[in-house]
Amino acid sequence: MEPSDTLSSALQQLRSRGYTEDFNLRPDCLYCAAHDLQLRPEQFQVDAVFRFEGPSDPADQSILYAIRAIGLDLRGVLVNAYGVYADPLTAAMEARLRQPLR
Repeated sequence: MEPSDTLSSALQQLRSRGYTEDFNLRPDCLYCAAHDLQLRPEQFQVDAVFRFEGPSDPADQSILYAIRAIGLDLRGVLVNAYGVYADPLTAAMEARLRQPLR
């Protein structure tokens, strides 16, 4: 994937590559409302991670994950803050999100 300067352009590129679902972060799983599906850390793989800072405020930081459900034909994205505003996670969730596919 080509580098993106903005979160919205990165999202658009990922959507065009099949990452069409939206995941929400919960302390111990990812949740996909469209399928009423919870994915535990061992049930998903992070394919790519992108970090963004706001152009006028470095504190305006977000992280975009491209995620694939293991064993399912399901790919999507997760957008979350990082740094001070990051959501609290279990150790297993944090470890999984820090280890994207290489």
